[in-house]
Amino acid sequence: MAEHQFDLVVIGGGPGGYVAAIRAAQLGMQTALVEREHLGGVCLNWGCIPTKALLRSAEIFHLMHHIGDFGFSAKELRYDFDKVIKRSRRVAGQLNRGVQHLLKKNKVTVFDGHGRLDGRQTVAIEKDGKATATIRAGHIILATGARARTLPGLEPDGKLIWTYKEAMVPDAMPKSLLVIGSGAIGIEFASFYDHMGAEVTVVEVLDRVLPVEDEEISALARKQFEKRGLSIHTDAKVSGLEARDGAVAARIEANGQEQDIRADRVVLAIGITGNVEGLGLEGTKVRIENSHVVTDQWLRTDEQGVYAIGDLVGPPWLAHKASHEAVVCVERIKGLNDVHPLDVTKIPGCTYCTPQVASVGLTERAAKERGFDVKVGRFPYVANGKAIALGETEGLVKTVFDGKTGELLGAHMIGAEVTELIQGYAIARQLEATELDLMHSVFPHPTLSEMMHESVLDAYGRALHF
Repeated sequence: MAEHQFDLVVIGGGPGGYVAAIRAAQLGMQTALVEREHLGGVCLNWGCIPTKALLRSAEIFHLMHHIGDFGFSAKELRYDFDKVIKRSRRVAGQLNRGVQHLLKKNKVTVFDGHGRLDGRQTVAIEKDGKATATIRAGHIILATGARARTLPGLEPDGKLIWTYKEAMVPDAMPKSLLVIGSGAIGIEFASFYDHMGAEVTVVEVLDRVLPVEDEEISALARKQFEKRGLSIHTDAKVSGLEARDGAVAARIEANGQEQDIRADRVVLAIGITGNVEGLGLEGTKVRIENSHVVTDQWLRTDEQGVYAIGDLVGPPWLAHKASHEAVVCVERIKGLNDVHPLDVTKIPGCTYCTPQVASVGLTERAAKERGFDVKVGRFPYVANGKAIALGETEGLVKTVFDGKTGELLGAHMIGAEVTELIQGYAIARQLEATELDLMHSVFPHPTLSEMMHESVLDAYGRALHF
């Protein structure tokens, strides 16, 4: 069994792990990356990227049913479901190969296998149950990600009851679907299968869909989902699932009443669990809380020389948060002077359903609870020229400001392409922009981004087009 010496080793090759390895190599560190399955991790292979490919197909099919509004006509609209799935997998494969190229380009040594801590500054690697290599390094970054959470009575079987993984590669299009959980993952799958023709029911244990979003945006989202035909139950839970005759029987409890439904398939989207098992953490000082590793602001664990990033640590569990943590962690290890801890309130979140939802910073409620004297601005899609031209008039841009200092506290958006627009507000948050900075910025016309400007103006009673 070979033994190797490196400056830094990363366990896990997802959007946190491979970025950490690349940045370390750029800074002159001899770097190794250990990955047991797919470079790019869940995000690239089974999450962020392939789901967006699926959603793009669903979006096109949805638009095809409205082409009459644009002066076109077509007969017998249909799709090849197998080709839709294959395109999604092809997109993921292309990016997987891209990650391999980037690691090779930056001279990162990649080890194929399962890595675990094996004593101080040591990582042991196994493949198919056999020890293959030992790596010694002064710094070890854990980036093993997370997996779908399950609950007693709601266990996936991979056939009728799915996690996100099975939901991306179904063998056939279900006629009916039950989605348990209405966070980003659940709502994206609900949106995809609804557009493709399934009868979709969503069950959420909390009092609203997309519960991490601003309450006003959540309410607008629910209104649009139900307008499309989704059946939504909030303040509700599924008390059990039973596979029966090629379908699933479920009992929904809500408002003191029970309702039995039957669906061809079920998607479990009830959160994630950190992949902390099999890492050799026993006997170390690494702490685990609620299945996730505890770190300080520099991503250090309580074990000297051991760090953790991404979905393995605290929320929000987003790929871009993992990548940013990777850079912060590595640059801090290297001792760079211009490194800053990550402020999670400056991380944008996006949900790629129809309509899209995006946000950054504090919700209106959170800002008030923190004692801010808030000013709130709103601007609707229906008053924007570009939105009308696109035929996308359902949506809202909402901004929240500190009434005393003018600081942009948060921004919340629902509508076409808001996942692309939100970065403007994310930059404003990072630069600590005030309302005057945004008011004095010139937004191009005609664009959807003009609504961002108008929302700021509206917070101060100066909206021009509404």
